[in-house]
Amino acid sequence: MSEKKPSVWEGFKAFLMRGNVVDLAVAVVIGAAFTNIVNSVVKGLINPLVGAIGTKNLDTYSSCLSDNCQGEEGIRLLWGSVLGATLTFVITATVVYFLMVLPMSKYLALQEARRKAKEGTQEVVELTELEVLKEIRDALVAQQRQRGSGHDEQ
Repeated sequence: MSEKKPSVWEGFKAFLMRGNVVDLAVAVVIGAAFTNIVNSVVKGLINPLVGAIGTKNLDTYSSCLSDNCQGEEGIRLLWGSVLGATLTFVITATVVYFLMVLPMSKYLALQEARRKAKEGTQEVVELTELEVLKEIRDALVAQQRQRGSGHDEQ
């Protein structure tokens, strides 16, 4: 008998129905929506704070590597754009860590501690019950020996 191989379609369907793929899809959608919030924070709060020193638009910060950087001529380093993207990344990472990762790891650690405490309690109870049963067995054996030795004497 030959085993029936799953079709490509069945394999693809099984892949899509795995929890990891669905979780990843949800994370991408939430991440995309969250990007808008972070961009708004950078444009509405961070850029104006930087603008108190210079300009509100970080993209205007640049340095010229050539002798003449007027218009489209010359070689320009747009370090303001890099600074803006870096600030966006740092803000995103901070918010994700403090609002999602840290609470989730604390929750999971609490669940793990509860599980271990529950297992530990069950083990103690089982060990205690086992010890009690051993004591009962030893007491019965000792009692039988006493009865056995008493019958022999009479």
